Amino acid sequence: MSSLDLSVIIPLYNEKESLKLLYERLVKVLNLLSLESEILFIDDGSTDDSFKILESLTRRDDRVKVIRLQKNSGKSAALSAGFDFCQGETVITLDADLQDQPEDIPKFLEKLETGFDLISGWRKERKDPLSKTIPSKIVNLFTRGLLKLKIHDLNCGFKAYRRNVTQTFNLYGELYRFIPALVAQKGFKVGEVIVSHTPRKHGHSKFGSGRFLKGAFDFLTVFLLSKYFESPMYLFGKIALLLELLGFTLGSHLTHLRLKGETIGNRPLLFLAILLVILGVQFFSIGFLGELFISSSRKASYTVRNFINVKQRVENNDT
Repeated sequence: MSSLDLSVIIPLYNEKESLKLLYERLVKVLNLLSLESEILFIDDGSTDDSFKILESLTRRDDRVKVIRLQKNSGKSAALSAGFDFCQGETVITLDADLQDQPEDIPKFLEKLETGFDLISGWRKERKDPLSKTIPSKIVNLFTRGLLKLKIHDLNCGFKAYRRNVTQTFNLYGELYRFIPALVAQKGFKVGEVIVSHTPRKHGHSKFGSGRFLKGAFDFLTVFLLSKYFESPMYLFGKIALLLELLGFTLGSHLTHLRLKGETIGNRPLLFLAILLVILGVQFFSIGFLGELFISSSRKASYTVRNFINVKQRVENNDT
């Protein structure tokens, strides 16, 4: 059982300029809420003085806890570490760059209490360059259409969860962008609140242009999982059936020609028909194996270098 009311998880990488101010603003909010809480910073292999600053914060406030990862493993891994070790019944995730405002936390908690399992932030007036906002709008549009999810801003890092929700999905790659879709797929109720958003004042974005291609592949993963995770045979079986049908049709045509006395041994269609039948069998086998191993899961890869004030109730992942 969790012993705290609220956990605030903050993944970060090289954010030394904003950490003290973030802590001070966050503490003011938590003190007003009068909840038993913790602030769990996940240092994703920072190379600046972020960890030193976090160490100093732990000496000032025992609510501050730090997990330092061995290397920069990505936001999915950092969030997974936070979800594994947090103690609160309610979980807030918040980026460390201060573009989202800690003062909005009460709005998330209020909305969560109306019957939702996950509340996602909506940066309705987003203060980012067009190189980030336009691709984000396109991804959100496609996701809402294909996954039937009524969320405007999937990739907002500001979210509130009931703790049991955080234990039902595994993050890797760029899948943190699609958490609302992963949660909705499990049957949980997902909502959103409008949050304030400001331009970045310190540092710079840690995500390069390559994230868009990765995000596209992970979107395909989420889409296929939402449609076929429970029964992969529905996908591979359809492909197998189509290939077998084409192979059988070509084979029937060649058989008809052979019965008429024509030679078919050197015809390319014969080899194509055989290939289609073999591929059909292979796709059917893949679907069957997927059904057998559907209970298997994949966890984000991370290795913890340091713990400060963290109750190590879960074995560290190193997969």
